Amino acid sequence: MKHTPYTPQPIDTKDIELPKELDKLAEDIAKNVHEVWSLGRMKDGWTYGSERNDAQKKHPCLVPYEELSETEKAYDRNTSIETIKLILKLGFKITKP
Repeated sequence: MKHTPYTPQPIDTKDIELPKELDKLAEDIAKNVHEVWSLGRMKDGWTYGSERNDAQKKHPCLVPYEELSETEKAYDRNTSIETIKLILKLGFKITKP
């Protein structure tokens, strides 16, 4: 199978500022992103290891979100924030009853 070069082209959300009232939502989504990722890894046979080892299916991030380094949390937060910004950019409104 021949692959063509891939150039990612995410929708530009730089003009969207996340309202302060969505900070908690962003953090909750970031935590859930980690939980979903962790569950997927564990279902595939991965377990915690102090260093990543693909052959042994060991990963140092298979810990509760609260125990992740700030660098790792930032990765999940970025996914969360960009998702919320995209929702807003596309014209949707986020409300809490």
